[in-house]
Amino acid sequence: MSWGVDNLPYGVFSCPGERPRVGVRYGDRVLDLAPALHDEVFAAPSLNPFMARGRTAWHDTRTLIRNKLTGDLAVTEPHLIPLEHVRLHMPFEVADYVDFYCSLEHASNIGRIFRPGSEPLQPNWRHLPVGYHGRAGTVVVSGTPVKRPSGQLGPGEFGPSRKLDIEAELGFVVGVPTEMGSPAGAFEDHVFGVTLVNDWSARDIQAWEYVPLGPFLGKSFATSVSPWVTPLEALPRLPGRPQDPEPGGYLRRQGDWGLDVHLEIVLNGEVVSRPPYSAMYWTPDQMLAHMTVNGASLRTGDLFASGTVSGPEPDQRGSLIELTWNGTEPIKLPGGETRTFLQEGDTVTIRATAGDLTLGEVSGTVG
Repeated sequence: MSWGVDNLPYGVFSCPGERPRVGVRYGDRVLDLAPALHDEVFAAPSLNPFMARGRTAWHDTRTLIRNKLTGDLAVTEPHLIPLEHVRLHMPFEVADYVDFYCSLEHASNIGRIFRPGSEPLQPNWRHLPVGYHGRAGTVVVSGTPVKRPSGQLGPGEFGPSRKLDIEAELGFVVGVPTEMGSPAGAFEDHVFGVTLVNDWSARDIQAWEYVPLGPFLGKSFATSVSPWVTPLEALPRLPGRPQDPEPGGYLRRQGDWGLDVHLEIVLNGEVVSRPPYSAMYWTPDQMLAHMTVNGASLRTGDLFASGTVSGPEPDQRGSLIELTWNGTEPIKLPGGETRTFLQEGDTVTIRATAGDLTLGEVSGTVG
């Protein structure tokens, strides 16, 4: 899979003894953008100042980078730094974080697990992309250790979560803000790019707390993101999944924003699931439209995530609670080990491809 000129994801890196700054990944190296492009916006320790410039600047800069990397490399070579010589940082400053619940299969599976004998989907689910506001301050870059959370597990019971889980998601990073009271315009005018997300979840805390207002402490302790943000215009697109009933008004789709992205979940080195993003019911343009239809403003650095990506097959489920059916069907790992939920020392890596591109990976270890 390619890290070539058709990809060019942005990230923030530093060399020993130097301040973090913005670069673009090219093969196994990072292009140091501030000196390569003679633009001090890339000397900032985050992508936010560049993302705020807007869609025309994003496109023109991407074109300029491609031209430099396919032109006289003697000019660009001094600014290409091997990956093994750099440290990767959080790529953007998270302003707000919203997590959606856009997979029909995931929502149906969770409904069957948490509400057996009842209709899996709530009555509103097919009429709007359900979401909740998360905690921006605990969004961390890939590689950051994840501490097992404690909380209420039931009436009078408090302690460490016994059902620590992951959720494989695709995140969307906002570049261009809106004014309060003004819904967002075209999706591609506001969203800069995508990043991989692991929304760590404490299922026992979540199950006890989520009625009537939804996820809170079971989700807010950690959310991991990839160090790379892939520009929106690099991604192969598909028509969105058919919807029934077809949404109208502000949720009517304005283009093809189904994305040809294939994820893998790797637990302690073993691939345990391959969720297809193309199976998602609600598309990201609909998420953005719903998130702002009431006049809630966007800020540069806002992150909104798709919710767990799950497909129709058992080996396409994007969380352990689905893969093990709430612990009743353990996963078998090489060497004879089994898992229902995460144990101390477990490492989870989510990686993804989009056509011939790689979107990198997001990893975390419990401990």
